Amino acid sequence: MIQKILKTDSDITSLILRVTLAVVMFPHGAQKVLGWYGGYGFSGTYAFLTGAGFPGFLVILLFIAEFLGPIGLLSGLLTRVAAAGIGVAMTVAILPHAEHGFFMNWAGSQKGEGFEFHILMVAISLALVIKGGGKLSLDGAISKK
Repeated sequence: MIQKILKTDSDITSLILRVTLAVVMFPHGAQKVLGWYGGYGFSGTYAFLTGAGFPGFLVILLFIAEFLGPIGLLSGLLTRVAAAGIGVAMTVAILPHAEHGFFMNWAGSQKGEGFEFHILMVAISLALVIKGGGKLSLDGAISKK
């Protein structure tokens, strides 16, 4: 089982996708967990999301996916697990954004953000779940042993 999770090739495409997903997702996790980039931090985000009806254990899983997931992606450690967590989080995040339509709020003319960003994040996550960490991943180094 663990071999299937770690197995990967040395494809540079997976490296590009994994680093891109990590760089884009890490600030979102850091907002939620550390309060960086204008975020509310662990307690503020936890209170907001549980107050909105999300069970506490799912909020903790969200924090793990969005904060630790990008760290795993950067190193290429448990790439499939990290990507799956981010993919699930982004799939759930589509729901509250769907009411604002497809497009991001580039012009500031709508009341919220659309879900186009989330679709891209889900697609990148899915590609990594299928392909693995690729070139320069710890998954690849471990699976060769």
